[in-house]
Amino acid sequence: MASQIAKVVGELRDAVIAGALKPGERIIELQFSVKLGVSRTPLRLALAELEREGVLERLPSRGFRVRAFSMDDIADAIEVRGALEAMAARSVAERGPSPGARAILEAAVSDGQALLAPAARDVSAEVDTFAWRAVNERFHAALINAAENHALTAAMAHNNKTPLSGPGAVTLQTNATPLQLGFLLRAQEDHEELINALIQRQGGRAEAIMREHAWRSRANRRASMETIRAAGVAAPSPEVAAAAAASFQLA
Repeated sequence: MASQIAKVVGELRDAVIAGALKPGERIIELQFSVKLGVSRTPLRLALAELEREGVLERLPSRGFRVRAFSMDDIADAIEVRGALEAMAARSVAERGPSPGARAILEAAVSDGQALLAPAARDVSAEVDTFAWRAVNERFHAALINAAENHALTAAMAHNNKTPLSGPGAVTLQTNATPLQLGFLLRAQEDHEELINALIQRQGGRAEAIMREHAWRSRANRRASMETIRAAGVAAPSPEVAAAAAASFQLA
């Protein structure tokens, strides 16, 4: 089922980014389940994932609606996220990560290495982008939690409500391009360097790594979205386009 969920999440997200699904359009489970050829259970889980990413919002009556957002909104939120994560990184490094926090961060780095090992050898290799998003989110959440700063945690939670700005909302196509895999490999390298800086208690270096990490994330997010839009994602399939039209008519 995980592959079905990843496929639906990828197709619907790409459709929103490409403009095939417009802000305000409704996505009703029954229509999309039939049109996409999946059962309602994986579709429901995919819609919940997109709601968490901020791409969709749940309607009080039923179904979901596409949220309105711009690339500038996303870029601004990622910049703020970078500042908050840099603050967290310096704080954790200066006092040293606790054994528990270090274990979680190192586990996420290890999982990321395993996922990206094929791409490290060959950028044309297939990578489970859905699994990567989960690992990336786990790493960033562990860093914020390690800071043990309630105000910082609350600020981050609020900031991540901006669509596609959180670490769990990496805008990768289901079949990532070599360019996108290059983004992931560099992000993984940043994670590894941060672990080293935290262990060595290098506060300034840890802060700089996360600021640079966010800067690249913002640039990569823009490049990925522009690639999806330029490709047109062919609406992203006739089934998705038809489902979007049917949903809109019922709105």
